[in-house]
Amino acid sequence: MTANSDIAIRIRGLGKAYRIVHGQEKHTTLGEAIAHRIRHPFQRLERETFWALKDVDLDIKKGDVVGIIGRNGAGKSTLLKILSRITEPTTGEVDLYGRVGSLLEVGTGFHPELTGRENIFLNGAILGMKRREILRQFDAIVEFAGVEKFLDTPVKRYSSGMYVRLAFAVAAHLNPEILLVDEVLAVGDAEFQKKCLGKMKEVSTQQGRTVLFVSHNMAAVEGLCDKGVVLRSGEVAFNGSSQHAVASYLALVERAACEPLDKRADRSGQGASQLVRVEVTGPNGFAPGVLATGSPAKFAFVLSQLLAGVACDFTIYDEWGHAVAYFSSAVPSVEDQYAPSEEPVLVCEIPELPLVAGRYRINVAISQGHELVDHLEGAAVFHVCEGSLRGRPVVPNRFGKIHIAHRWLLPQTSNSASHDRHRIFLQPHNNTQ
Repeated sequence: MTANSDIAIRIRGLGKAYRIVHGQEKHTTLGEAIAHRIRHPFQRLERETFWALKDVDLDIKKGDVVGIIGRNGAGKSTLLKILSRITEPTTGEVDLYGRVGSLLEVGTGFHPELTGRENIFLNGAILGMKRREILRQFDAIVEFAGVEKFLDTPVKRYSSGMYVRLAFAVAAHLNPEILLVDEVLAVGDAEFQKKCLGKMKEVSTQQGRTVLFVSHNMAAVEGLCDKGVVLRSGEVAFNGSSQHAVASYLALVERAACEPLDKRADRSGQGASQLVRVEVTGPNGFAPGVLATGSPAKFAFVLSQLLAGVACDFTIYDEWGHAVAYFSSAVPSVEDQYAPSEEPVLVCEIPELPLVAGRYRINVAISQGHELVDHLEGAAVFHVCEGSLRGRPVVPNRFGKIHIAHRWLLPQTSNSASHDRHRIFLQPHNNTQ
């Protein structure tokens, strides 16, 4: 490649394989492992080769801001780990033309026994920077991270939020030509996430650096990135503009939601119980999966088996992947009901659905205590028809997906009677098809 090339990252035939062993029991002590081997001396374990990435070819130009998107297990984080030199590829090659700064996991690159101040200089040295270069950026890093009071505290005592703030500040300010950012920003609060997105936009547009951004937030990908790469089962399914990449990804999620859940291989969690079926039902006379604004709605999550202390969290997304509502059975209410049940099902009832007309999908997480049991993106899709909420017609609009029940206090005028007639004229008809 010539010295004046505009390529920042060149990937050719990249593949990463992992060996998975099936049928291996977990042992908590050495004695248990020895006893198991004595009892089963000829046990044969089934080994499987899993390709997290396969034949990936990409050229990313200097100054590009690229969103890497895909469902769970698509290979997004594996790709960034290879680019960060944390993981070696099985096949293919990667050429990086510039200094790389990465933020992949909470605490990556930090030494827990060192203070925040010491870790700033350590990370700068790893990037090949001289001490005076680090000192020039030191105050900006500390101010951005907001950890002045804890600068001389070992980072092992930091909260996850403090860890992320300092890690991102270091990665963004120590002048890497290539910045790799994984979903780790989700650990921070909403204000800090906005601050980070603004900083990534700044380093790309004003400083001409290359940014690779892994996220499930499609709004952030569209707002920050000019290009997008969709990964599916370790392969590049789409490479182009961020808008078209988001549309391609959402189409994949939509198709996956129509597959039987027991056939889905993109789930995560320890698997003690799995989501077998999601049933979405609306008012009487409506087809399954069809709801209406302002009418009752029921979401039933059927499991393979019922676990003690099991909880269900689910998030509703609109057709563009924007999260619009979140529900969790782990957050109790006086209105919740508990009763013996032979069927392993958790049911969420909504008396008056506040969603405006449109198509939606849901992500579901099943947990037991603090452990994730099962998680599926796009576990189900459903459609909402036009309706009314507490007598007020609710029609689709471009300003929001949630209609909040409310009332107006209006002055009495001579047009008040005609206003009532206008309301009747606007009353939409429910579509039960």
